[in-house]
Amino acid sequence: MARLLLPQCCCGLTPLHLPRRAVALPPPPSLLPSSGVAASRRALSLRVAVAAPARLVTAEDEGSGSGSSSRASAGQDGGEGPSADGFDPGAPPPFGLADIRAAIPKHCWVKDPWRSMGYVVRDVVVVLALAAAAARLDSWLAWPVYWAAQGTMFWALFVLGHDCGHGSFSNNAKLNSVVGHILHSSILVPYNGWRISHRTHHQNHGHVENDESWHPLPEKLYRSLDSATRKLRFALPFPMLAYPFYLWSRSPGKSGSHFHPSSDLFQPNEKKDILTSTTCWLAMAGLLAGLTVVMGPLQILKLYAVPYWIFVMWLDFVTYLHHHGHNDKLPWYRGKAWSYLRGGLTTLDRDYGWLNNIHHDIGTHVIHHLFPQIPHYHLVEATEAAKPVLGKYYREPDKSGPFPFHLFGALARSMKSDHYVSDTGDIIYYQTDPKLAGGAQASD
Repeated sequence: MARLLLPQCCCGLTPLHLPRRAVALPPPPSLLPSSGVAASRRALSLRVAVAAPARLVTAEDEGSGSGSSSRASAGQDGGEGPSADGFDPGAPPPFGLADIRAAIPKHCWVKDPWRSMGYVVRDVVVVLALAAAAARLDSWLAWPVYWAAQGTMFWALFVLGHDCGHGSFSNNAKLNSVVGHILHSSILVPYNGWRISHRTHHQNHGHVENDESWHPLPEKLYRSLDSATRKLRFALPFPMLAYPFYLWSRSPGKSGSHFHPSSDLFQPNEKKDILTSTTCWLAMAGLLAGLTVVMGPLQILKLYAVPYWIFVMWLDFVTYLHHHGHNDKLPWYRGKAWSYLRGGLTTLDRDYGWLNNIHHDIGTHVIHHLFPQIPHYHLVEATEAAKPVLGKYYREPDKSGPFPFHLFGALARSMKSDHYVSDTGDIIYYQTDPKLAGGAQASD
């Protein structure tokens, strides 16, 4: 049976373990001496347990354009280059991580566990109230409304657990772990398994081969897929249903499971963490099985199963559009052209209208990818402060109405055009399979 070709979504770093590769970044402003940014660039020995590149990079590396690649290599994949106004999104930025960090107000780095727990209480109360109201009404007129609302709230719970995985929920590692396990297990996500693989995504964002989330397929791998797998990957709605399957078996070209302690995803010293999260997942699955016996399968289907799949669609929808679907093609990197900063600048912010607050500003994604230790309730302010530094490397999101219906068009366009990248070259862009774009499945 064809494997679903979807990588993992969203973002998470471990507060409990150092990542396998760490990036040397300047300290937060509260730790800087009075000499400011210049001093921060001399203080690059501070290691942070956040997304990191495959090699240590300094802010000077990121700002000087070291590791840039010939533009000829980009021409192997779509011939993308400077836009009409002369801006080249694949060119090394003229600023570094330290410059962005220095522009963000000091208080944006402060984590308030009480505020974080307040969001948890709010969301859990809403989830329970929705379930109680739906069970009491038990009307087929009300059930569709419940499914949409509850599925969205499951997604909100995931985002809070995601903050725990990053350590942006609080500075207390035990609190982050306990809350993260409760929230993610309740929606059948193995917390530690996801947290560690998501760490890999942040460490390698924008890298063709090493990224873990929605990375492009090299042409050779793409051509090797059978037609059924291509349909599951590119024909809506199938890509929006793939997250549970990804958790079990990842995507073609990569092996491992988020549930198995000996998976390629994990280090030997992380086995205990994986066993813990898998045990919690099994406990939740057992609870659901018991409730099915007591309440009946139809009631559990209506109360939990349908909202769960709405949550899965939210997760795949949001995370895909964080890395795809811009009007202009954005670069992907490999080799010496890749760096933590350049990879992070390929991510996109999205506006979800009324839903921004409900799902904890997860659409404010660029600054989150560069500095995932910033709490979600400071991301909007941090982004506004960083925009003057980012310049054209920041792509202003299209404004949404109350509901983000405009993003369905961006999703559909990307699925029809973003199919694979060249097997060679260090700065590359998505190419389109004409057969797939025309609605017919390529048979080669």
